[in-house]
Amino acid sequence: AGVVIAPTELTDFTPLQRETGSGENVITQYEMHAVEEAGLVKMDFLGIRNLSILGNAVHLVKQTKDIDVDINDLPFDDKKTFELLAKGQTMGMFQLGGSGMTRYLVELKPTKVTDIMAMVALFRPGPMEAIPEFIERKHNPEKIEYLDPRMKKFLEDSYGIITYQDDILYISIEIAGYNWEEADKLRKAMGKKIPAEMAAQKDKFLKGCVEHGNLSPEKADTLWKLIEPFAAYGFGRAHAASYGIVAFQTAYMKAHFPAEFMAALLSSDMDKTDKVINFVMECKRMGVTLL
Repeated sequence: AGVVIAPTELTDFTPLQRETGSGENVITQYEMHAVEEAGLVKMDFLGIRNLSILGNAVHLVKQTKDIDVDINDLPFDDKKTFELLAKGQTMGMFQLGGSGMTRYLVELKPTKVTDIMAMVALFRPGPMEAIPEFIERKHNPEKIEYLDPRMKKFLEDSYGIITYQDDILYISIEIAGYNWEEADKLRKAMGKKIPAEMAAQKDKFLKGCVEHGNLSPEKADTLWKLIEPFAAYGFGRAHAASYGIVAFQTAYMKAHFPAEFMAALLSSDMDKTDKVINFVMECKRMGVTLL
């Protein structure tokens, strides 16, 4: 949910109304961009149902096997977890269960948690077009290259592929000569999906790459074209890390405690017949018996 915060009464900044339908929540009449322009701070609070599933699975493991699983202290190099991902047995995993993502994971065969983080970030409109190249470089390190050597220090974990909003910040500062405030304006243009602002940034960026970064105009243009897809949708590294960790946690529990994980999953959607049928079929494929 998007929550607005004001230093005085909300009505000093925006008209209010009851939400449409039978809801009792009070909401702003201004949409998300307008409330910020009016001077309000807007915070997005995200609830993740998979955290409840994980908690239930951990409880079931303790109940049935008397094993204490510390979900926040898992080995990120766990071979069994990555083998499960490489097989495409992703049903029920956070962010990884869709057919498109599953196909890419089978091709990628991830071996480290940063692979999962990158896939979570790249599997979005815009950055998605870089996934095949990401997979190719993962399996063929000799194909890893950087448009400029200065980019290696922040693109090494993603095999030279621009993956996060943070990458754009560093590129704009290191190569185009932006200061942090200017870089944040570029980030906001991408994060808020403001095409007009992105267009306004293009001339400034290209000029900076040539004059500050000593790139040729052709290289500067190539770099901008690598950045442009993020105008559609780009993840911050911290966001991708948070999602990636939860995704890994669900994968770990499914790999090591499949019965308990699937039982928690079934319990969470027991009123949705189509999902229950799919989960039961997944149990059969994995050889898991539910009592």
